[in-house]
Amino acid sequence: MEISHSGIGKKVCVTKPQDGSSSGGKHGVYKLKTGAASVNDTSVCGGIGGSSASGGSSPQYLKEFREETLTDGSKNWPTSTKTGGVPSDTTNDNADAVAKDLTKLTTEEKTIVAGLLAKTIEGGEVVEIRAVSSTSVMA
Repeated sequence: MEISHSGIGKKVCVTKPQDGSSSGGKHGVYKLKTGAASVNDTSVCGGIGGSSASGGSSPQYLKEFREETLTDGSKNWPTSTKTGGVPSDTTNDNADAVAKDLTKLTTEEKTIVAGLLAKTIEGGEVVEIRAVSSTSVMA
């Protein structure tokens, strides 16, 4: 998605600063485990930075979430990992956060994502894709 539709990736899993400001605060930094409140490490999609001055000066996005947190797909999905390496108390937190971000995309962006997912899932069957319309003519 980064190569052909990089704008979409910058709308999903955007890390936030702890202070809630759009500038000045230190953003969460994607890692395999969410750190203590005093650090900025997060394994949650769209995670919030901590109080450490060493956090990210700009947000991270879906690309970094995938590379740093999901790695090969065996970690942090659908539930993130907290300090100590144990699963988060909030079951499916990453799956819910990604889904929430996807619902905020435009209809066209959702169609692109649905197409990419359909190509990615081999042998899978797409049962329902909302907000996609098409017309077919039968002869």
